[in-house]
Amino acid sequence: MTAFGVASWQANAAPGPSTPPGAAAEQPRVSDPAPGPAPATGVGSDPLTSGEVGKARQVAETAELKAGAEDVTGATGPEYLEADIVEAGKGRRAELYYYDYKGDKLVKQVVDLTTGKLTGSYSAAGMQLPAADREVATALDVLLADPLGAELKDAYRKATGDQFAGKDGLVTTAHVYKAKPADSGASKCGKHRCLQLIVETKDGHIIDLDKIIIDLSGRTVARLS
Repeated sequence: MTAFGVASWQANAAPGPSTPPGAAAEQPRVSDPAPGPAPATGVGSDPLTSGEVGKARQVAETAELKAGAEDVTGATGPEYLEADIVEAGKGRRAELYYYDYKGDKLVKQVVDLTTGKLTGSYSAAGMQLPAADREVATALDVLLADPLGAELKDAYRKATGDQFAGKDGLVTTAHVYKAKPADSGASKCGKHRCLQLIVETKDGHIIDLDKIIIDLSGRTVARLS
C-alpha cells in the first residue's frame, strides 16, 4: 500500500488592531508533499504490501512446486499471477496464485505472514484467473511469430496508415478465453490457458483482434470462424 503525502497550506491572518506594534505576521507554511515510506507490513485486512508479497513468494515457491511446474516461457517453475490477503480468521495470511503450464492447472499457496510458514497448498484444472503482464507479452510474441500475425500487422496499417514497425509502440492487455461449443481451432481453451488480445497503438487506435486466440499452453494461434 502506498502512502501519499498531502500538501496543506496554513497561514495566519494579517495582524489586526490588537497586534502589538512591530509584531510580524507568521509566514505561510507548506507541509512536505513527498510521499512517506511504504509500510513494511499491513494491519488486519489491509491489502498486502510489496514487502509482504515478496516474503510470501519466497515461502510459497517451494522446491517441490518449482521442480514440478513450468511457467509461460517453458522454464522450470510456475507462472506467478497475483496475491491477495485472506480476510477471514485471525492474523494475516496471503493467498498466492500461480499457473502451472506443465500440468495446466491453477495453484494456490497460502502463507501465514506472521510465522512465515506455508499453511495450505491447492491446485485445480479448468480454473482461470486474469492474465499476468508476462503472459500478455508472451501471447503477443507468439502471435507475431505465427502466420496469423499478419492480421495484426494489416489491421495496424489500416488503423494508422503506417506500416507495422514492431511491438514497442503497442499497449497490450488481454482477456482469458474459454472455448465455446462452436469454436474450431480453440476447442481446448479453458483446459488450456488461452488469451484474446486487446491491442492499442500509442496514439489511441484500437487494433481489432477479437477473432484471434492464442493458446499459451499449446503455443498455437487460431482464428475463430
